[in-house]
Amino acid sequence: MRFGVLGTASIATSAFVPAVRNTEHKVSAIASREADRAAAVAREFDIPEWYDDYEELLSDDEIEAVYVPLPNSLHAKWTIKAAEQGLHVLCEKPLATSPGEAETMCDRCAEAGVQLMEAFMYRYHPLTERALEVIRDYLDDVRSMTACYQSPRSGNLVSLTPELGGGSLMHNGCYAVDAARAVLGNPRRVYATESDAQNAGVDTQFVGLLEYSDGATAVISSGYDTHRSVARYRVEATNGWLETNTAFITSTTTEGELRYAIGDRSAVETFSPVDPYAREITHFVECVRTGQAPRTSGKQGIANMTLIDALYESAASSRAVEVGRDD
Repeated sequence: MRFGVLGTASIATSAFVPAVRNTEHKVSAIASREADRAAAVAREFDIPEWYDDYEELLSDDEIEAVYVPLPNSLHAKWTIKAAEQGLHVLCEKPLATSPGEAETMCDRCAEAGVQLMEAFMYRYHPLTERALEVIRDYLDDVRSMTACYQSPRSGNLVSLTPELGGGSLMHNGCYAVDAARAVLGNPRRVYATESDAQNAGVDTQFVGLLEYSDGATAVISSGYDTHRSVARYRVEATNGWLETNTAFITSTTTEGELRYAIGDRSAVETFSPVDPYAREITHFVECVRTGQAPRTSGKQGIANMTLIDALYESAASSRAVEVGRDD
């Protein structure tokens, strides 16, 4: 498949473009509003075409799909424009800045007959696949889960800018939200609190409690203020538990470790470094070719944004917010 890349964000140049080169597919064009930047990235990665206008890239007849690593606030606009050109879309997480935006993106892509996938690369890592398999096949009646993604303070102005869809819940916490939904489904009610330790106008710390109709709970947390990155989850069930401290692996050099116990039997499984972005890209192309729904589909993106929206509403109002019937 021939990809076009909208923007030269670091995740595109450090992860996505190198990952495509590890597959049978290729990046045929890249665009940036800074011409010099687009040209430099094209030279670095031997990309045949570069543009200083996103619209021009979307009109390139060689492109079959686009990758959208733009700020969150621009996901909907450029996903819809790509769909209107008949292009399949792999959009960075979170899919949108509101459930309404996500629904419109899904509707427009469906009308155009193109695939839309949310780029949660961790869902395609063998560790995540194995964790969900153990939970599904061996853990009985999950009662609680904690999921945390914290990172150090950085100079990433996009993640600290309200107008661009910044905030720790949007950038880090969306992983924890997605993981909780993958294990427990959609909650009935949420409670949340947030703080802005950096006076940035967005949440730099966020904690949410998800409550399910059967009494199960999940606690998700995210932030930008810790000394080091923390990416973990733990699941407790009536007959055992499962945990990992390498939950949301993005590096191609990081080993993963999964620990769990079922009854009186415990296990530790290790996972060699892989490229989760390459695995994500392979899944995306397979879904385009077969017409099957992606594991992290647009529909799943709507559900993630509905939960994120409810969490923000709870934090702003200091009250519990009903999300809907869990599934």
